[in-house]
Amino acid sequence: MKKEWTVGDLLSTSSAYWRGCSLQAGVRLGIFSVIHDRHMALAEVADQIGADRRGTEYILNALSAMGLLIKEDNLYCNTSAALRLLSKDSPAYIGHIILHHHHVLDGWAQLHEAVKTGAPVTKRSYGEEVERESFLMGMFNLAMGLAPGIADQIDLSGRYRLLDLGGGPGTYAIHFCLANPELTAVIYDRPTTKPFAMETVAKFGLAERIEFAGGDITTDLFPKGPYDAAWLSHILHSNGPEQCQQIIDKTVAALEPGGVIMVHEFILDNSKDAPEFPALFSLNMLVNNPAGRSYSNEELTAMLHNSGVRNIARHPFQGPNDSSILYGTI
Repeated sequence: MKKEWTVGDLLSTSSAYWRGCSLQAGVRLGIFSVIHDRHMALAEVADQIGADRRGTEYILNALSAMGLLIKEDNLYCNTSAALRLLSKDSPAYIGHIILHHHHVLDGWAQLHEAVKTGAPVTKRSYGEEVERESFLMGMFNLAMGLAPGIADQIDLSGRYRLLDLGGGPGTYAIHFCLANPELTAVIYDRPTTKPFAMETVAKFGLAERIEFAGGDITTDLFPKGPYDAAWLSHILHSNGPEQCQQIIDKTVAALEPGGVIMVHEFILDNSKDAPEFPALFSLNMLVNNPAGRSYSNEELTAMLHNSGVRNIARHPFQGPNDSSILYGTI
């Protein structure tokens, strides 16, 4: 059933960016990291983050009102969730993806122009290296929350060689290999990703089982196999339908007979008007990318079928933001 919107709902949605920007500013200023496990006064926080006291007071109070900080006797401390997720000293820190959201905010503010032109908009730059780091680390943070569960739910027993396309730091390759002791893998991504990927692989003690190959997934040949499994996680949405078909075609060509191809995406219903997150994600692609979008189950199934994939099915896995997995065999 479609939502019955009220005035309050509309106003709350229209001003939702206030909360998002407050969170992003808190992360960018390092407020949660500075406070960490301490109780700190306004003046101390302002001094530590190098900010004006008036501005610092307002954002500390706003973050407290949002339930991210606790204010007691004019001292501020992190809530348990903020300490775990928003302090850089925590292994569960997700500030990188929040900073990525901050970096694309300027594009979203021009969404009306992107809709008019059907093309990406010009956004302010925070520096290529800064933006690349927040994106890569953000994807790593998100994947670390999903990969162990996915690797446990997908049966790759008996498979020996995985091609992780657009694998970034190799989070999924790592966890598939951890779950399947006989499996080896190749991470294929842009060459600039290699240092971070191999450092991450080494931390998990898998340097002898996981390799890295550099290239452009849309234009270059894939590293030579043979492979009997391929994993495509969140790479198709960055491409138009024709490029997606080419990527799937090349993937299928790299697989041995009987190989399995797995596509992990924000998948739309066939009507394309639900679920909400994949539908909104198409707009994120619109402001940032010349051709990318979310695809429906029907569209992805057709692409796989066109490449000769058989036994195509939807895996029961359901991730945050309605991510899911289609798979089939060659």
